[in-house]
Amino acid sequence: MEILRCENLTKAYGLEHSLVTALDSVQLSVQKGEFVAIIGASGSGKSTLLHLLGGVDRPTSGTIMIEDRNIAQLNEEELAVFRRRKVGLIYQFYNLIPALSVRKNIVLPMLLDGRPPDEQRLQDIIRSLGLESRLDHLPGQLSGGQQQRVAIARSLIYRPALLLADEPTGNLDRKNTEETVGLLKLSHRQFNQTVLLITHNEKIALEADRIITLEDGRIVSDEVIRQ
Repeated sequence: MEILRCENLTKAYGLEHSLVTALDSVQLSVQKGEFVAIIGASGSGKSTLLHLLGGVDRPTSGTIMIEDRNIAQLNEEELAVFRRRKVGLIYQFYNLIPALSVRKNIVLPMLLDGRPPDEQRLQDIIRSLGLESRLDHLPGQLSGGQQQRVAIARSLIYRPALLLADEPTGNLDRKNTEETVGLLKLSHRQFNQTVLLITHNEKIALEADRIITLEDGRIVSDEVIRQ
């Protein structure tokens, strides 16, 4: 089942002579449950694409259909709700709230919605990510790898349509990099989560099922490496 479709997706910055086209008429389709890596050199447009898919930025033109809804047409309030409920965003700097416990950081998207967390879902995620003994800790009391686990847990709590990871290993050493990639794969398998991973590291990209290569704002390669 198709969960994401982009048609003629374009993002440009600046005006006239200073115009820069970050994405140029991108066509993209992703099926539910796929694990897709998006690679490319700096400036290729991969982070721009992720920001558009996550509703963090708006396209200049084109459509972004997620679960049959064109998010490019949403107003700011609708987009904020969409981001909270339908997109799990993971960045390399975690973006945890320092004054909140691990548990409250994980359930924060639901607290912002005024909804009680699904305790069974929460316990499944906590157990899968090995955070049982860390729930009352503050982020500053955790290692970098543990903080990234909390960020992944938070991204999964709402059963998002898409899990978008923007260079999630860029701030980690080799051991924690391998662990984070393993946790993304676990999320993909155990929760049937659709994952889009932005990375410049081709070795990490090979852990995905499909690799899309961007160059100068266009998709130049789209390869399925395992079914």
